[in-house]
Amino acid sequence: MTVSETGNATGAEALRPHAEDAFADELAALAAADDRPRPVNWRLSPWAVATYLLGGTLPDGTVITPKYVGPRRIVEVAVTTLATDRALLLLGVPGTAKTWVSEHLAAAVSGDSTLLVQGTAGTPEEAIRYGWNYAQLLAHGPSRDALVPSPVMRAMSDGMTARVEELTRIPADVQDTLITILSEKTLPVPELGQEVQAVRGFNLIATANDRDRGVNDLSSALRRRFNTVVLPLPATSEAEVDIVSRRVDQLGRSLDLPAVPEGLEEIRRVVTVFRELREGVSADGRTKLKSPSGTLSTAEAISVVTGGLALAAHFGDGVLRPGDMAAGILGAVVRDPAADRVIWQEYLETVVRERDGWKDFYRACREVSA
Repeated sequence: MTVSETGNATGAEALRPHAEDAFADELAALAAADDRPRPVNWRLSPWAVATYLLGGTLPDGTVITPKYVGPRRIVEVAVTTLATDRALLLLGVPGTAKTWVSEHLAAAVSGDSTLLVQGTAGTPEEAIRYGWNYAQLLAHGPSRDALVPSPVMRAMSDGMTARVEELTRIPADVQDTLITILSEKTLPVPELGQEVQAVRGFNLIATANDRDRGVNDLSSALRRRFNTVVLPLPATSEAEVDIVSRRVDQLGRSLDLPAVPEGLEEIRRVVTVFRELREGVSADGRTKLKSPSGTLSTAEAISVVTGGLALAAHFGDGVLRPGDMAAGILGAVVRDPAADRVIWQEYLETVVRERDGWKDFYRACREVSA
């Protein structure tokens, strides 16, 4: 058995392919049809990158599926930012597709979404700058052969797009290693008396969860280096249903789960429940509701529906029903066992119980909540 550059056994199908692999045909079709000016080292023009994210039909009839459902101007501003010398910060509550948009932007611009730094409380400075191969370092001293470039350094050298996920989770002193990179477009290597200068085409996309504000706030110096684009929650129920349906369909195909259309009504119910509890009011505006402690994001709705489809496929008849969804919804809503459970019970009794056509959903939720 051989192993590919991505670390997979050759011939094995990846569980979750990178965007540039999963949508390679669409990217190739866009490149072939794209006759607009492209910034240096970009695979596509800004117009084609936006079309890749928002969807459309090419002159040859190729259908480009939407990767992001939301205001067009948000995508256009994000793409335009990457064509300048300003880095891009995608900001929003959990579940607003920040990582998803970041990955697809990098795939469309550079053809590679894998130059990624995952931000955590333990992310070291070396993850953003560079590290060392200590065997080489001890044997031969500091040298370029002993230096281990970070994804950011590699992106600078090759004129590509780097990504930093959850920037505000990274300690403040580590965050600030980006200041020189983003302002001077250079990365000093004092141990070698050298520096790495960014090649044209280099830029950086960072994501941040605005629920984490105050954990590791960005310094004003670093924030000035970014153009911030806020990704909102879906504006309407139908838009959110569309997003959940598309993503569940994509995930379902990779997991051999039943087709989404069989469970579209249940998806609408999940989205309705999440939106009402998020917004603190029933859909008809008649009943004020308390909101639980969880975010009840679109991403969580996708997870609940995918889990329900798996239950229906493996322990049911393949048709998504309320009983397949109830446990997942309960787990998403009740994060605080004391306060959230009371909120959930009140919602079931005051809204769900009285809603026409929801009796089966009410019974399933009551059963798992007992």
